[in-house]
Amino acid sequence: MPSTDARSSLSASASASGADFASASVPRHLARGAVGFGALIAAFALIPAFGPATLLLAPVGLVALRGCPMCWTIGLAQTLSRGRLRKECADGHCELKPAR
Repeated sequence: MPSTDARSSLSASASASGADFASASVPRHLARGAVGFGALIAAFALIPAFGPATLLLAPVGLVALRGCPMCWTIGLAQTLSRGRLRKECADGHCELKPAR
């Protein structure tokens, strides 16, 4: 079983690895969502009218959503909470607390 120091260093390296899906602002994040979900919906909804070539919109949607719809949703939560919450770690135990 890893020690407390090993666990805290693992969590610190995970947060430093770039697992951040937040955008610079909420409007920018919502715009990315509109482009991403719009492209994904159009990719499949337009197949009867324009054929399989419309599936080329699917990668555009996935890039706009940064990989998947859940990644976009996590990013929305991160964007909304940015500046409102902070993480405090002491003795191997981390808590979210309101920013002062």
